[in-house]
Amino acid sequence: MSRRGNPGSPAARPAILGGPKAVTLDGKAASRWPIITVEDQAAVLKVLRDGDLSLHPVTRLLEDDYREFFGVRHAQAHCNGTAALLAAFFALDLKPGDEVLVPSATFWASVVPMLWVGAVPVFCESEPERLGLDPADVARKITPRTRALMVVHLFGMPSMMTKLLALARQHNLVVLEDASHAQGATWRGHKCGTLGDISVFSLQSSKLAPAGEGGMFLTNNDAYAERAVCLGDMMRILELGENNPAYRFAGTTFGIKTRLAPLSAAVARVQLRHLAERNARRNANLEYLSARLERLGFHTFLPPAHVERVYFEYLVRYDARRGRLPMDALIAALLSEGCDVSHPRYPLLHQQPLFTEGHCMRIARLQGLPGIVPPVYRPDALPQTESLNGQLLKLPSFPSAGRRLLDQYALAFEKVLAHADEIAAKVKQAAVTAT
Repeated sequence: MSRRGNPGSPAARPAILGGPKAVTLDGKAASRWPIITVEDQAAVLKVLRDGDLSLHPVTRLLEDDYREFFGVRHAQAHCNGTAALLAAFFALDLKPGDEVLVPSATFWASVVPMLWVGAVPVFCESEPERLGLDPADVARKITPRTRALMVVHLFGMPSMMTKLLALARQHNLVVLEDASHAQGATWRGHKCGTLGDISVFSLQSSKLAPAGEGGMFLTNNDAYAERAVCLGDMMRILELGENNPAYRFAGTTFGIKTRLAPLSAAVARVQLRHLAERNARRNANLEYLSARLERLGFHTFLPPAHVERVYFEYLVRYDARRGRLPMDALIAALLSEGCDVSHPRYPLLHQQPLFTEGHCMRIARLQGLPGIVPPVYRPDALPQTESLNGQLLKLPSFPSAGRRLLDQYALAFEKVLAHADEIAAKVKQAAVTAT
């Protein structure tokens, strides 16, 4: 049933035009994350009382949990997801100038750590249906130097893995998964985090199974696991045993320490146990709201039948031509209604000064090396990704919302779009007056 009411009535008039706010309930409690209970507190207190704050066995137990949950041979805990991603790039034994195909629409840690091992990021377009790597652009950008694909399941939606895995097989490329947004998501019955050769999860506080700070490295490949150990975990190198050739690096590692703190591991174990139930609640809330927004013309990235998505963040795509309101005017009107909405929070990486000003090549130490032509990163190089990013609207992910709050959000959108032309005229007039 529509909740617009009579468009001429005071109750249906948008707040930006003088009507009452649609959202009157406090959304802070509905969006509070992470959810910390006495179970988390007890787990942390146990580690504190045991007294071993560096090498407590809880970290190994967390790794056991991840091995069992994902059905993989190796799970290694790291101090954060960025460190785990560095371990992933290091594990591949990439040579200076080796190329990795990456998205631009992602958090910087999916890409930047590879510079420290001399690898070259090659940015590819995002596709519009799931916001992952566009397989067509990936295929165009494969060269003899290409070694790997970095797949990011952005905001909890699994990427187009059928085509991406086929390309990887065809060109003998390693598939890395940054599955930090997708804990609990599946593709064709397989968990995200098990689809590539190496996967990484961030366990930072906003993630779906957080530790506060932490990261997890997963693989079934023994050689990759061994190299990741050698990067920065002296104790684990010792555990390899004297008969393992890598044991000789125990006195130094390769110069980085990335071990996870046991207090964080204690929290992460509890959070992983509650992942499924908490994902289910988020999904139910956002599927409910998505059904309302889809009727208004928003694309809410509902998954295809062979995909089970999760919601690290909730973004929807808005066509300003259809909605008759520029994006900034839509956001202003929804903010007036009491909604918590904004543009996406990740800047496009290919447009960042680290790349456009060439700092990345100095970090990678590739300048002047024979046979290597440093890439030129142009801010206009990915027009499809740039266009898509400009159409995205970020809403809360509502991990604990009730239906009344979700209905109020839907009503806010309905009111604003029902008066789109009037709001657009008001915003345009305000801009003219301001000049």
